[in-house]
Amino acid sequence: MHFSSSEHYISRRSPVAAPHGAVAASQPLAATIGCDVLRDGGNAADAAVATAAALQVTVPCQTGLGGDLFALFYDAGESRVYALNGSGRSPAALDLARLEKEGLRRALPATHAHTVTVPGAPQAWHDLSARFGSK
Repeated sequence: MHFSSSEHYISRRSPVAAPHGAVAASQPLAATIGCDVLRDGGNAADAAVATAAALQVTVPCQTGLGGDLFALFYDAGESRVYALNGSGRSPAALDLARLEKEGLRRALPATHAHTVTVPGAPQAWHDLSARFGSK
């Protein structure tokens, strides 16, 4: 759908003014935890990890430690955006020799157990906190 400049989008959301920071999440309790981290002196990375951890408990079927994490972090001091790719990796014991032995080097069926990755979210939480966290 294309909107011309004369058309307006009608939203059911209230405008929010947050001069000292804000946290958005699908679950209010998780967002509150992120806001508490900001209020206690944490930065955006700290709040993001805390909010994600809270979502594991408040909405476990929508998110999880078994998933991946992708983040953009803006460092105001450097005026630079950093990207974090926390996608899952292949299992450590899975290498080309094993795939060749199993006759799977050229084609790996989409539903094969070898297509399952090691979850990237836990390591990405650590990496995000270690690199950009303030606490």
